[in-house]
Amino acid sequence: MTHAGAEASVGSVEPPRWERAAALFVRWREGDSRAMDDLVRLMTPSLWHVVRAYGLDAALAQDVVQTTWLTLVRRHETILEPQAISGWLTMCARREAWRVGKLQRKADPTEAEALEPHLPVHESAEQTAEHDDESRRLWVAVAALNDRCQRLLRIVAFEERPDYARIAEDLAMPIGSIGPTRQRCLAKLRAVLEGAGWGGDEDGD
Repeated sequence: MTHAGAEASVGSVEPPRWERAAALFVRWREGDSRAMDDLVRLMTPSLWHVVRAYGLDAALAQDVVQTTWLTLVRRHETILEPQAISGWLTMCARREAWRVGKLQRKADPTEAEALEPHLPVHESAEQTAEHDDESRRLWVAVAALNDRCQRLLRIVAFEERPDYARIAEDLAMPIGSIGPTRQRCLAKLRAVLEGAGWGGDEDGD
């Protein structure tokens, strides 16, 4: 899949993100406070993109991500299986983003939707949160896509096992259209990357 560079560019033998998150979570609960800092650095880019898929502006997205981490601190004892921490954080962020987004739409049903495609790219938190130049360039290319493609790719790219039924509900899309829409969005992303002269292996799946 096109986002492979954002996942595994640091080293070919690096464990999956959910495994690293689980190990850090266990260390933190055993008393290693520095492990929480590492967990935040590991998972925040993922949470940021998932939250932004709900149409929140940069300030609200930052608030939602911060709320997600505070919720973990308050409720970590309810997580019985450490390997579930990545999915738990993602679900928590999605629920809070949906709640905040719903309140935002009630307050102003058009402004957020109108401004979202025009939010700044070069100074955005996406770029500063990414670990290397390759992933930075990838997400700059994603930002050049239309709003639907941005939101869909941000969710699909950062969930270990995307729930297509929930995605369909969240994005108001027929569940049968998610796969074809994803393929069209990836084709558009590939064209943007090729136009920028990036000839990596982004057309993999």
